[in-house]
Amino acid sequence: MLSRRDLLKSSIILPASSRIAVQRRAASRIRVAVIGAGAFGGWTALHLRRAGADVTVVDAWGPGNARASSGGETRVIRTIYGPTRKYVEMAARALALWREWDRNGREQFYTRTGVLWMITGADDSYARLSLPFLRDLNLEYEELDATSAAKRWPQISFDGVAKVYFEHEGGYLLARHACDAVLRELVNTGGAYRQVAVTSVRADAGRPDVRLSDGTNLHADRYVFACGPWLGRTFPDVIGSRIQSTRQEVFYFGAPPGDDRFIEPRLPVWVDAGERFIYGIPGNLHRGFKIADDGRGPAFDPTDGDRTPSREMENGLRRFITRRFPVLKDAPVLGAEVCQYENSPDGHFIIDRHPAMTDVWIAGGGSGHGYKMGPALGEMLARLVLEDASPDPFFALARFEKRG
Repeated sequence: MLSRRDLLKSSIILPASSRIAVQRRAASRIRVAVIGAGAFGGWTALHLRRAGADVTVVDAWGPGNARASSGGETRVIRTIYGPTRKYVEMAARALALWREWDRNGREQFYTRTGVLWMITGADDSYARLSLPFLRDLNLEYEELDATSAAKRWPQISFDGVAKVYFEHEGGYLLARHACDAVLRELVNTGGAYRQVAVTSVRADAGRPDVRLSDGTNLHADRYVFACGPWLGRTFPDVIGSRIQSTRQEVFYFGAPPGDDRFIEPRLPVWVDAGERFIYGIPGNLHRGFKIADDGRGPAFDPTDGDRTPSREMENGLRRFITRRFPVLKDAPVLGAEVCQYENSPDGHFIIDRHPAMTDVWIAGGGSGHGYKMGPALGEMLARLVLEDASPDPFFALARFEKRG
């Protein structure tokens, strides 16, 4: 009798339609439990279900909840990623999948505004080194000087801006709304969801013993732990401090009455990249002019941490707005949120098997830029789980061991 791995390998010689049918039949015999209903977990679960797996998702507080790294109103989607071609390719694939969702679904989550990069320092290498990859992938962009940019976006002061890049395909995504919709689609297509917390995971003869807060055990053939900032607590020996949560603050400022210069399509998503990395999102379903400092904040407890926005950060961002968006210098604060980044040591994702439990996969380390990649990362991880494949060394845990 063929093993499942041999069956999948043998399917390579079949025509595409037959190969897909074989893989779906193989997947239909697999039960997969996904822990975490955020961008990584939700999309992985949906791709697994679409492939035919029997999928159950569990989450302590629900998809897109206020404690989650995938919560909040909006997230940026961009394709400029410095010299890291892999991320440019993932972002391009994610864009295609977000568009596919918007074409086929009843709810749209991707708004194409473009992303305006304002480089205030002498070093523009982060943006410039991505340009060959954008050209290879047919992702449209422009290079501008500050004078030309000021004519196109007169509501922005380009004082001190040395170089401008504009990527046409970028924009923003509705974050918590999409998490909820992805989970609903999973359930509508035959998947299951339980709102319950994982209390412990331990190896029992190489198999995971997963215990839940309602006193039951979670049983599956394969497990995907995509529980963001809680990964370190869940796997203290394997992950531990390799996932660090930091406190991040987001503010929404109000434009003058009737002024449409600070919503799309008149203003794109923007990045001010210099000594600090500050970004903003227009529109936000009319929530307000969103602005945040991407710099890593202090250590933060995602479960019980104080989520009261600070006056210090508000004042700092107001000083920035006064300089870069002068019309908004006296704008009222309409709202604010405290969320967290769950950072890996090098800022790259962690996607790997648990070394002591080969049926357990771990996915995390979003590091403030993971949300946009959800559809592409979920597609990739679902394939790894179903094909019993080896993880990409770029994302594997072994990279940390090599560094000592």
